Amino acid sequence: MKMVLASNNAGKLAELQTLFGTLNVQLVRQSELNISEAAEPFKTFVENALAKARHAAQHSGLPAVADDAGLCIDAFGGLPGVDTAYYCTQFGYEKSDVNNVKAVLEQMAHIDNRRAAMVSTLVAVRSAFDPEPLIAVGRVVVDIAREPIGSNGFGFDPVLFLPEFGQTFAQLPVEVKNANSHRGRSSQAMLALMRERWGL
Repeated sequence: MKMVLASNNAGKLAELQTLFGTLNVQLVRQSELNISEAAEPFKTFVENALAKARHAAQHSGLPAVADDAGLCIDAFGGLPGVDTAYYCTQFGYEKSDVNNVKAVLEQMAHIDNRRAAMVSTLVAVRSAFDPEPLIAVGRVVVDIAREPIGSNGFGFDPVLFLPEFGQTFAQLPVEVKNANSHRGRSSQAMLALMRERWGL
């Protein structure tokens, strides 16, 4: 089955394609179908993911899956949350993974509570008007490291320290990261839902 990924993020596509490899699903980025990015006006991951999935399904005529993910830092009351990708821009930096990491480390320089969670909410729809979207959430509790460590992954991976592994996500081999990441967990839950509800 061909399915549209409502994202233009190459890292996300590669990660999800690997995770969805056990199903007979071929993910296609929406940009390959000339579909623009959907507006994300909401303050929760699930609302934004649903809006993105419906938008991609409507413009492609295909089933669609969307991921809205972010970093929720305890010391910041759960923020940046849905604004994670643009976190650094509020501090005068250009949007980039490197600048996001730099901004978080600067803002947390004098904060001892380093606890945070990476959250991934996946939403899949059979059509733009699917009344029963599939919703899967993956969550991983981490500590924000005091400096970037490791070169694997993308986004905040170099500063997301997993106490149970004693390493950051960027230090872990890809297969270990995928099995234990927020997106890995939401993907496993989504695969189970697709098998159960859609008979894949």
